[in-house]
Amino acid sequence: MGKSEAARATRSPAEVYDEFFVPALFQQWGKRIAEIAQVGTGQHVLDVACGTGVLAAAAADRVGAAGAVIGLDPNEEMLSVARRKRARVEWKSGRAEDLPFAAASFERCVSQFGMMFFEDRVAALREMMRVLRPNGRLAVAVCDALDHSPGYAVLAELLHRLFGHAVAEAFRAPFALGDARQLLALCRDAGIARPMVQRYDGTVRFKSIGALVSTERACVWTLGGLLRRSAVRTAARGGG
Repeated sequence: MGKSEAARATRSPAEVYDEFFVPALFQQWGKRIAEIAQVGTGQHVLDVACGTGVLAAAAADRVGAAGAVIGLDPNEEMLSVARRKRARVEWKSGRAEDLPFAAASFERCVSQFGMMFFEDRVAALREMMRVLRPNGRLAVAVCDALDHSPGYAVLAELLHRLFGHAVAEAFRAPFALGDARQLLALCRDAGIARPMVQRYDGTVRFKSIGALVSTERACVWTLGGLLRRSAVRTAARGGG
């Protein structure tokens, strides 16, 4: 086991996510989503499914001392990491489908790469609209279709061959909302008037394919969790 892989093995899943996934994938999007949402000075902003706080931190930089940002996530490990980084952001536990805030509490509501995993996406969108003030703005980022991420598409096919359909499909889950028509249908079901879907390109920047796979294996929320569950099922069937 190399030094970097050993380091991953001693960290919590949230720490692995923040140290390796955030700079490789998610850091580039925080400022961009905050800009798309037109987050500005003095506003009150809610970041739903904030994770370790990339987008909430970007929003805090834009609202300044006169504004306020709340980062909400159901995962306490993620929030624990987030609290170490930005004391001025209020980090709160909660689910997107049942936001613990009064109606019309925020000028802006944002969410970055979380909606794919919501239990009830329509309910979450309704809740985010509920807490927005009149003339507020909602911006939600999701991953594009797997066809537009060729590196991950190849890895998904490899997982299919090695571990079967269930593991491969679970790995494809982050790309489940890559169809613009599906997104617009969800918005219509949530009662959102004049929704707009735009596509933006980003780059995944791991040092190597090996670093990508090692990081995925180290995190129980991604490939590591899938392979552990696959191994348990194999053992239960009497496999080696």
